[in-house]
Amino acid sequence: MTAELKSNLVASLQAAASQAGLVLLSVTQGSDFHSQPTAVFQLGLPSLPGRTLKLELSEGFDFDKPDLLPTITAHLAGEAKRLRNPRPECYVTLGGLPVAFGEFQWPFHQSTSGADTYIVHGEIHLADGGAHNLHAKIAASVTLTFAEIVPAMEQPYAETFVYNAVRKTVDLGQLEFLKSGNRQPVPVTTRYYSRWQKKFLFTETDDAARLEYLLRKVYWLSGVLGSGQPVWIADPRDAQYLNTTESDLLRMAGDKAGEGLMVLEGEFAAATPALLARAPEYQAALEAALNFTKPQFNESMRSGHANM
Repeated sequence: MTAELKSNLVASLQAAASQAGLVLLSVTQGSDFHSQPTAVFQLGLPSLPGRTLKLELSEGFDFDKPDLLPTITAHLAGEAKRLRNPRPECYVTLGGLPVAFGEFQWPFHQSTSGADTYIVHGEIHLADGGAHNLHAKIAASVTLTFAEIVPAMEQPYAETFVYNAVRKTVDLGQLEFLKSGNRQPVPVTTRYYSRWQKKFLFTETDDAARLEYLLRKVYWLSGVLGSGQPVWIADPRDAQYLNTTESDLLRMAGDKAGEGLMVLEGEFAAATPALLARAPEYQAALEAALNFTKPQFNESMRSGHANM
């Protein structure tokens, strides 16, 4: 990485981080899937020392193209609020599985199998407070057609839709949580994007489904994993996943706060004893969602009773 390029990249990133309320803690050189140099940034919140965000960009990346700098500024603003969550790496699926995202090897690399796709590797772990180490190693693949939609094939421009595609794949029962295993595919295709509406679409939900989602999120991320600390409700990543808006999520959270199920302060909500009392319900939902991800076998075929 040349000194000039590094200086330009660091200056641009530092300006975007400052606007988002983050501070740049360090810049180091890393390497991508093909051992090419990358720039690794560690960012943090002044009010929460020790809680950091890792951002990795390609060596040759710059912010000269239109919309690149505003987009990364918006991304970092969201990350700054997400860092205030007790477990910033954790999310909840519609089915009720709390999962932690980690070990993502940004940026994308082109497929080594000859397919016309971009790949990023990562892992998700079941995050229910247990020590079972159930996880799924994943390989998220983006088609060349889909890549044309994305401003840049870099972490801040792709992380949200990749994470949501992973959650959607879990919802479909197409990712199995194991104690070990090979990488499982997560296809990220144009079916997740509406060219007419110019936005990503993952799951059509109604108010009932969104309310249930919010309660499960606050139960797991605040009540179980966060020891009652508040979590960010108006997360645009969740809004995209649920095909709604941040303001709509806040509105519904306010309704549940009125029922005594959460304490709402601004855009953050904490679990109440009344919500924690629903533990058997949410544990049952977790078990059902986890079981849905396991391969199901036709027992009559296993016994040799199938017609051939």
